[in-house]
Amino acid sequence: MQAALPANIQVTALRGQWTEESAYKSISSWMRLNLASKGGIDLIGAQNDAMAIGARKAFEEITKVDEREQWLRLPYTGVDGLPTTGRTWARTGKLKATVLVPPNAGQAISMIADAIKTGSGVPERSYTVPSSFPTLAKLVR
Repeated sequence: MQAALPANIQVTALRGQWTEESAYKSISSWMRLNLASKGGIDLIGAQNDAMAIGARKAFEEITKVDEREQWLRLPYTGVDGLPTTGRTWARTGKLKATVLVPPNAGQAISMIADAIKTGSGVPERSYTVPSSFPTLAKLVR
């Protein structure tokens, strides 16, 4: 991600453990340190949809109405796009978007089968093609 970002975009990274609860705790701790009050944040992006929701829940608990509303107006994004979580949260507005990551088990099995058939090795790297939900065209509107 860092390599793809323009120089004028700065990222504040917080530690989490891939769970809603860990993101909630991370954001809550960060807010207690008064680091959140420095502002300049335009998006809350998380490594998965559950973490994005955990971050949002921490901001929902801010007692100052104006401050809470300011944080909740930001776009929240995640990754996974599972039908009953990420895509539902994007449809209902809890997330602005999620990244759909296609399953890769079928691709992995095909690669192994091809390697066995041909006697060659499995490629060191193989890529899947993620997509946005909603689509980028809808997000631009």
